[in-house]
Amino acid sequence: MKAQWFNSVDQIGEAKWQEAIGETRYPFAQFAFHHALEQSKSIGDGTGWYPEYLLVMDGDDSPLAIAPTYLKTHSQGEFVFDWSWADAYQRYGMRYFPKRIWAIPFSPVTGLRIFSHLDPKGDDVQFSHLYPALAELMTQANQEREFSSWHLLFTKPEHAALFAPNKDLLHRISCQFHWFNRDYKDMEDYLSHFSSRKRKTARKEREKVAKEGITLTRTIGNDLTSADIDFFYLCYQSTYAKRGQQGYLTREFFGQLAENMGDQILLVQAFRDEEAIAASWCFFDDHSLYGRYWGCMEEVDCLHFEACYYQGIEFCLEKGLQHFDPGTQGEHKIARGFEPVFSHSIHYIAHEGFREAIGNFCEEEAQAVREYHRDTHALLPFKQEA
Repeated sequence: MKAQWFNSVDQIGEAKWQEAIGETRYPFAQFAFHHALEQSKSIGDGTGWYPEYLLVMDGDDSPLAIAPTYLKTHSQGEFVFDWSWADAYQRYGMRYFPKRIWAIPFSPVTGLRIFSHLDPKGDDVQFSHLYPALAELMTQANQEREFSSWHLLFTKPEHAALFAPNKDLLHRISCQFHWFNRDYKDMEDYLSHFSSRKRKTARKEREKVAKEGITLTRTIGNDLTSADIDFFYLCYQSTYAKRGQQGYLTREFFGQLAENMGDQILLVQAFRDEEAIAASWCFFDDHSLYGRYWGCMEEVDCLHFEACYYQGIEFCLEKGLQHFDPGTQGEHKIARGFEPVFSHSIHYIAHEGFREAIGNFCEEEAQAVREYHRDTHALLPFKQEA
């Protein structure tokens, strides 16, 4: 087995990429996703994101697996926040950037970080040895270029556990809120599992939106028009504009995704009198829905809950999907039935002194995260079991 670095998906090529990942349906493993990031200039020169893909091959150069990594000159768009670490390096006159992240750009979704036809679902124990093996390659590559660190973000918990024997690697946890399909027949059946008070609240939220004369549609990416994508992109940018920022991703990125992987995209749109006022963009595979981007042209009470959560749950129930990962943060998700789950990241810090200090920070933070997880779990809307 051997491995080689590439700084563009085109250097690997679509045929070889798809041969490496095989039947993997994870949206963020697809060639089309990474190709769109590059071709739309959402990553690359001037963005602070510089791709370095690690391609693993067998002895006759047949592709076996791909690990997506990026050299970063800032910490934006990662969602595992290390700004205080970078500030500490700066105060001591040391260089934190560039660093390497092993992750999916702009996507705080837990999942595969090695894409391979040998393990398309990421649950093969025999294959899992590749994670620490590739981590060693990343450590070597960092040392050769004197980078401060590498960071494996939003990896699956069983993959995070593989790194426990290596005491030079730091394990960090945080808390997200995910929805799970407990064999619910439909939305009415799902809400019937809420306590009476929480069920009434959820129904009132949905009724508020309907009473405003707002209707919602769900459209698969293959059926999106250019006007649909234009409007969604306006919504996407408006979310950032409200914070005085600009969205990371370009209009071309979303257009290319709709064209090349439309069968894994869901767009929810809200209309008042046939005029679009809000939109939510999601990805999905055979198992999960991944809620990603949202924005609105008009503020309407409870519309965010409807467009981003209730519509996604209904889609999962219709399609038989078992899991809905709506993204990072947001205690407001709890009342809609999204359960607290731990997310995991692994960090290699080259400097021993900083490694020890950051390790202590991660241990203290983990205690607070576990308490938060316990406290928020008690707020779920479901009926208490007898």
